[in-house]
Amino acid sequence: MRFGLNQWTTRYWPVPEMVAGCVASGVGNVGLWREPVAEYGLERTAKLVRDSGATVTSLCRGGFFQEPGALDDNRRAIDEAAALGAPELVLVSGGLPAGSRDVDGARARVAESLAVLAPYAGERGVRLAIEPLHPMYCSDRCVVSTLEQALDLAAPHPSAQVGVVVDTYHLWWDPAAYAGVARAGAEGRLALFQVADWVTPLPEGVLTGRGMLGDGCVELRRFREAVDAAGYTGPIEVEIFNEAVWAMPGPDALALCLERYREHIE
Repeated sequence: MRFGLNQWTTRYWPVPEMVAGCVASGVGNVGLWREPVAEYGLERTAKLVRDSGATVTSLCRGGFFQEPGALDDNRRAIDEAAALGAPELVLVSGGLPAGSRDVDGARARVAESLAVLAPYAGERGVRLAIEPLHPMYCSDRCVVSTLEQALDLAAPHPSAQVGVVVDTYHLWWDPAAYAGVARAGAEGRLALFQVADWVTPLPEGVLTGRGMLGDGCVELRRFREAVDAAGYTGPIEVEIFNEAVWAMPGPDALALCLERYREHIE
């Protein structure tokens, strides 16, 4: 099964219970986040997943290059991904430094950071996966807003070191998204495919606005067919930030995600 559960979809499900619940449901792919991994313990988490027979599909997240000490933190994130056996470290580039209006400068900083980090990641068998976020996040979270921008940033580096994330929630609005998917496939940079739906109105703060599959307006199966046509055969991570989903017991949230995945993605 290509279905993968991104850990943040069931944010409050403890790590050991989440891994056991996934395996019991026939789900072998899990995308992990640094915070709960650190809380449970990096080595404990790595052993837990390894012993369960599950596969770590990604680690979230690196990036936020506007922050002091970002390069050192990203090196730590790369090391954590390697320890977990995660082939992809998802990068959310970060927004503008406090008081800045220089978007071009912020994007240049992303490029400079990639030049430093890509070889380090490659030596450890980890690929940096640049995730473009919806433009509403440009000021504070991610100055990379389109797949084209992400691919241009990745272009100077070997595809084994730097790839891109295709996330339906962030890209559905972009008329160039499908051309970007095809380009990513042709360049060997399709690192990860994540799915969530877009439902309006967005909640206050917007971070928890990701909708359950099938509840919104995204052509989810069209995206899956596009990444397949581009040569992507990897996991499909369901990544939903949603208070109602977080309030559900973990097994119930997983069951709902599986049901909607089969209905709207497969």
